[in-house]
Amino acid sequence: MTESRLINNDFKSPKNLVVKRDSFFVMFEKVIEATPRNEGKPSQEIYLDGERLKSIARLVGGVKDEDILTLLDDCKGFRKLVHSIGIVIKTDAENAGKINFILHNYGKQNKYETGTLLRIACPTDGTETILELGDFQWSLDDDVPGKFAFEFNHTGELALASVKFYLHDDYKVPEIPMEPPVAFGSKGYQTMINKSLLRKGNNHRLKAAIEKAERGDDVTIAYIGGSITQGAGAKPIHTHCYAYQSYLKFREMFGKDDGENVHFIKAGVGGTPSELGMIRYERDILRNGKVEPDIVIVEFAVNDAGDETEGVCYESLCLKILSSKNKPAVILLFSVFENDWNLQDRLSPVGKHYDLPMVSVKDAVVEQFRLTKEEGNIITKRQFFYDIYHPTNDGHTVMADCLAYLFSETKKSRKDQVDIEIDKTPVIGNGFKAVQLLDRKDNTINATINMGSYYELDADLQMVEMDANPFVTPQFPNNWMHTAASGNESFKITINSKSLILIFKDSGSSEFGIADIFVDGQHIKTLDPHEVNWTHCNAVILYQENISREHQIEIKMAAEHEVKCFTILGFGYTL
Repeated sequence: MTESRLINNDFKSPKNLVVKRDSFFVMFEKVIEATPRNEGKPSQEIYLDGERLKSIARLVGGVKDEDILTLLDDCKGFRKLVHSIGIVIKTDAENAGKINFILHNYGKQNKYETGTLLRIACPTDGTETILELGDFQWSLDDDVPGKFAFEFNHTGELALASVKFYLHDDYKVPEIPMEPPVAFGSKGYQTMINKSLLRKGNNHRLKAAIEKAERGDDVTIAYIGGSITQGAGAKPIHTHCYAYQSYLKFREMFGKDDGENVHFIKAGVGGTPSELGMIRYERDILRNGKVEPDIVIVEFAVNDAGDETEGVCYESLCLKILSSKNKPAVILLFSVFENDWNLQDRLSPVGKHYDLPMVSVKDAVVEQFRLTKEEGNIITKRQFFYDIYHPTNDGHTVMADCLAYLFSETKKSRKDQVDIEIDKTPVIGNGFKAVQLLDRKDNTINATINMGSYYELDADLQMVEMDANPFVTPQFPNNWMHTAASGNESFKITINSKSLILIFKDSGSSEFGIADIFVDGQHIKTLDPHEVNWTHCNAVILYQENISREHQIEIKMAAEHEVKCFTILGFGYTL
């Protein structure tokens, strides 16, 4: 990695730049949080690669000129367009010191290691720091702007950050006005929230949970989903995410004795679909039999594009929850991306089929995004989205209020006397309804495992904030890892099952390599942990059949990758 240093470390006054140069924001008074990292200081990272920087320029900066946006595609265009970067950081924390701002370019030869890394220390008193691109030595291997990062001194610290691009003289952009604060609680706001109620559904189970809470009995409300459920974009993530905020609303509405009888479970894992969610349900929600949730909110509407089964896993997860002995209520929640996209059309038929309550954030906000304030806009995209995927604190509040509206309407409604019917032909498929997790610790099926050279434990795992915890928990710690020094023996497992899903680790590290997968001696897949290229969990189906029978699975490093790493996180199987 090439790390450049300022030739002149004195902060430059932004006054002349503001007068002489057009500019646009790519971050405006965005809350940033010091999140612990496996290496280095706690930090907040904002990813820019792919189409993200262009989308941010449109969303935050209001840039519509396609010629300017095209220049953000790579480092060459970026330097042609951007003269300087202005950074403003504000925090009330005592002894905060300075916070490092970083622009990390990704390299052509080695994505994370051969691009330029620009770092500058910024005061936290709201003074603007100017980073002039011409003051840096740039790597010849720069490919694309990769990410911003803000390095803090202490985990959990919060700050407000604004980042502005000042442009070279040849480029002009119009100024855009700042929006007034969101009018939470206004009549127009409530009208927007009301549009989220896609379907009340059969309320037999949800009413039972509400009545149970009002009696003072213990009630648990649980959430499973992707990064939005994890809390991405919310600051602090553990208390301002929609899940915790809607739990607090349920507790306030129906709890007894200050709501101490209402309990909270959160199990969102970023970048993962219901294909993984259904495997980890017993571990992450039921806590291996220790928890019986009364209400489960399922949020995979923007994650399930990666579901190989196009809905079978989603319906299987819903049926897995609904089939529990204590008959929990299931609420389907449909979040939305900045481009107005989600998978509501694919997934909502599951809710209709089983008459489940459904809440659509998309239905609430997308239509009004297109309106001016005079026409009835309540919250703009810039106010709702932290980035192109995740909500801001205001956006998470909207999501929580959408769920609270369902709770309120259910309370007002007469209780359905007959429970939902789940023992019927599935609308998409239920082949994974009984899927179970197998890992290094849990092997209740007594599968025969020969670890071969996959005997190490990988501790550098995807980390998530579970429940109301500010600290992170590793995903799938009971794994099998091949390393450069562990040899070149295959991992082999013999298992009797109808289906088998492999969970493996994606990684951005160049130390990780490609593995070949064989089932009953036949090569079926080659898995590359760099296709996603960041540390997270990936699930792939190895086989799916109508009857259980014995299969032999072999996992071995591909040719010329024998000295690379590969981590098997676990398996999901059905009998």
